[in-house]
Amino acid sequence: MSAEVTLAEAWADDAALDALDAWLESQDAEARIAWALANTPGRAVLSTSFGAQSAAVLHLVTRQAPELPVVLVDTGYLFPETYRFADELTRRLALNLHVARAEDSPAWFEARHGKLWEQGLEGIERYNRLRKVEPMQAMLERLGAGLWIAGLRREQSRGRLRRRVLERAGPRWKLHPVVDWSDRDVGLYLKTHALPFHPLWAQGYISIGDTHSTRPLWAAGDAESTRFAGLKRECGLHEPLP
Repeated sequence: MSAEVTLAEAWADDAALDALDAWLESQDAEARIAWALANTPGRAVLSTSFGAQSAAVLHLVTRQAPELPVVLVDTGYLFPETYRFADELTRRLALNLHVARAEDSPAWFEARHGKLWEQGLEGIERYNRLRKVEPMQAMLERLGAGLWIAGLRREQSRGRLRRRVLERAGPRWKLHPVVDWSDRDVGLYLKTHALPFHPLWAQGYISIGDTHSTRPLWAAGDAESTRFAGLKRECGLHEPLP
């Protein structure tokens, strides 16, 4: 790592974090992962949505850490294709999969709260918190995660343009090893390693979440409108934590 900045200094001081992140920006994805696995405290955990291009990051990270816990948040509303894709990649890559879920079933959830995703931005944010953020945070805590690795990329949305390679996320570090990769970079990686896209990619789905709030690009009109009718692109999992 950058010999001039320690992780402890980066945790306590924004300028030190800026310097460390600048050094990580100069490294490739494999080196970023290797550095984080060797230097961050606590257990490393990788999150995945088993989305359109998720196979690339799953392969990239687990090649270095085969036993690494891989966490999927199952809202109960994922596409059937997503569940089958998760099964396929779990078998193929021998993933150590952990599934985070809210305590109540989708039917019980709707009986209590209604269809929150149809209740404007406030309803969407409440839905995300109850079905995604809280189960994910509980799983990270249960696994003792000191490092959270995620496949966010700046090219995916306007809201991700300023994401860092390394960030603080509540009580733990968060690493985005492919944050600067383009769609072409991901496609080349998948091709090189003979890895599949999500099956809905071929139908025009570029961002794949829940069945009730995901639309293909041809129906949405632009990338920002493919989720939650354009009211919100982020699902809440990767928004700054207090």
